[in-house]
Amino acid sequence: MSMHNRVADPRQCSAGGASRPTGKVYLVGAGPGDPDLLTLKAARVIGSAKVVVYDHLVGDGVLALVNRNARMIYVGKEAGNHSLPQDQINDLLVELARTGLDVVRLKGGDPFMFGRGGEEMEELLDHGVSCEVVPGITAACGISACTGMPLTHRDHARSVIFTTGHLKDGTVNLDWPALARPNQTVVIYMGLGALDIICRELIAHSLPGDTPAAVVHAGTTDRQVVLTDRLDRLAASVKRARLKSPALIMIGSIVSLHALLGKERQTEELALTA
Repeated sequence: MSMHNRVADPRQCSAGGASRPTGKVYLVGAGPGDPDLLTLKAARVIGSAKVVVYDHLVGDGVLALVNRNARMIYVGKEAGNHSLPQDQINDLLVELARTGLDVVRLKGGDPFMFGRGGEEMEELLDHGVSCEVVPGITAACGISACTGMPLTHRDHARSVIFTTGHLKDGTVNLDWPALARPNQTVVIYMGLGALDIICRELIAHSLPGDTPAAVVHAGTTDRQVVLTDRLDRLAASVKRARLKSPALIMIGSIVSLHALLGKERQTEELALTA
């Protein structure tokens, strides 16, 4: 049975009765998916948690490590389906803490890497709620390591850029000239739905069409799928393979190093061709 079945109504958080000291909120990174990549501190915090507010990208393997008696509140976001809008999640964390409970806000990857952890921290502090951030391995680092695609390499990439595939206003109006510079690695979170636009704009801003690129689905887990191709063919290849989110896009010549590590964990592979 999926751990997501342990769901409470996120709006039912008032304790009532006498006033209590305000609790503390822990913004905890659950890592990229493999529970073995969870930090020791994160494992300790979730293992003693009384309330856990968790996201869609937190895997069952990590949820299995949560205190069995904890109250589980699911607030996950999927494409076009948000169980609770972000402003209401912020309010929920404040309200739970004001009941005197210490709360774990459990997020996939790292709380401060496209996880809205900064927004939640601001909201908590603005309301006088103490919070602590427990970092996690972000998807880019975990996937880079397990696929053999280093984010930086003296022969391939002197810098790396992390960006999101869609902005807060829903557009894909990214800084294309910066993303199309040579000798760097570009990692795009949450960009699968805009992959056509991303590839087209990068090429239009002078990134060569034969630049190696990859899309990695469910990275670091036993469901991981790695698809590599040229930038100008990547979107079509992803459509043929019917890859779905969660997925990370990696662009740059470091992708060509992927084949060196072996294919023990890949369940599907499209070889990079000239």
